[in-house]
Amino acid sequence: MVKEDVGITVAKEDDFSEWYTQVVLKAKLADYAPVKGLIVLRPDGYSIWESLRSTFDKKFAKNGIRNGFLPILIPESLLGKEQKHFAGFNPEVFWVTHSGTNEIGDRLALRPTSETLAYTLYSKWIQSWRDLPLKINFWNTALRAEIKATKPFLRTSEFLWQEGHTVHSTEEEAESEVMKILEIYKNTVEEELAIPVTTGKKSEKEKFVGAVYTTTMESIMPDGKALQMGTSHFLGQNFSKPFEVKFADKDNVEHFAWQTSWGVSWRLIGAMIMVHGDNKGLVLPPKVAPIQVVIVPIYKNDEGKNIVSSKVEDIKNELELKEIRVHVDDREGLSPGYKFNDWELKGVPLRIEIGPKDIEKQSMIIAKRYNLEKSSLSFTEIEKIPTILNEIQIDMLKNAKKQSEINTINISNYDEFKSKIEKGGFFNAPWCGELQCEEKIKEETGADIRVIPFDCEDRNQKCIYCQSQSKIIPIFARGY
Repeated sequence: MVKEDVGITVAKEDDFSEWYTQVVLKAKLADYAPVKGLIVLRPDGYSIWESLRSTFDKKFAKNGIRNGFLPILIPESLLGKEQKHFAGFNPEVFWVTHSGTNEIGDRLALRPTSETLAYTLYSKWIQSWRDLPLKINFWNTALRAEIKATKPFLRTSEFLWQEGHTVHSTEEEAESEVMKILEIYKNTVEEELAIPVTTGKKSEKEKFVGAVYTTTMESIMPDGKALQMGTSHFLGQNFSKPFEVKFADKDNVEHFAWQTSWGVSWRLIGAMIMVHGDNKGLVLPPKVAPIQVVIVPIYKNDEGKNIVSSKVEDIKNELELKEIRVHVDDREGLSPGYKFNDWELKGVPLRIEIGPKDIEKQSMIIAKRYNLEKSSLSFTEIEKIPTILNEIQIDMLKNAKKQSEINTINISNYDEFKSKIEKGGFFNAPWCGELQCEEKIKEETGADIRVIPFDCEDRNQKCIYCQSQSKIIPIFARGY
């Protein structure tokens, strides 16, 4: 195998897009499918998704949310019930028109999102106040025709995600649910993936079609582009009325219900790759790493192998008792240097190197992936490994926060805004709140309002575009 086929051949700072694609493919997280716009998730990539899913499920369950399953086909007649909502997805919908060689009549959409299907069923399941709140989460795939500009995990025609749909008897309860979910998302992304996020609302122009308002969490990527990490929507009664999601109260008076929907996708994995990866490849936060510790035995002959292998097995067993995901790289015919590079490419958080000389010293070499720092650790200090992994997790979030702060700019001059937007970043800029200014900024710079942070009211400045009195300071950025 030639060297160029093994490692990352472009620098992250030179060609970010190519670097990202190489990391996804060479770290064996995913591969391209035979159909354009689709990818195949490989075991390491799926393991990360399973880790996130497990964490979300535990947090959802504490909030009274249960999992369900929805089919992927939706009749066109259902989609038409909420015209404004469906119009937003229509250009991206894949349609099923035939069963074998026969036309099926009413076309079937391959699910772009499940509001219309779920709420048709909810109208059957909900009769009285006793049936509320109804809180169901669905782990689904969704399909949207992203044929022209695809990128693994970030923009594909089919993607893994979860979508929650809840129904409540009061407006206040539904709005509270929106914020609870947003907080779950924020905490999980920061604690598990070590990625800082900014939460707030979308502008009216950018909100989810059919929602009263959309809350969002956004992150800035190392190339200066913003990435939407997840959204939680307050739907009000915009869907309960056309889909007749109603309940009888304690006085047997019928009311339309109040609803929410919310979701994150495997886009989170793409963000993790971009934020933490380096020119050697993937860098995984320990909490989601399929393998947290890899042990590389080093020996030159059978005698050395026997001595080292016995100690390696002891260490492996001790780490597994501490519920650490550990792997021993005992592949034959490969040099230690090759193995080191291979595991660095795959992003394993901690590497342990053990040879005959290390055993003589009753110690081992440990190498941290995120900063490539090496040190010696005594065999009697093996209990420190969980603490070291936790420290790596914390440091990775700290480093990501520092990078995010560097890429966040306070700005009030439009000419300066236009010149700096080329390099990317989050721009805190005063805005009058008028749609016309928002659209003009987008048209002239390619930047839109990514998030309006909570408590960002401002009456002390002038709108960056029209110089009228500002109302808020949203974050503008170019995005994925």
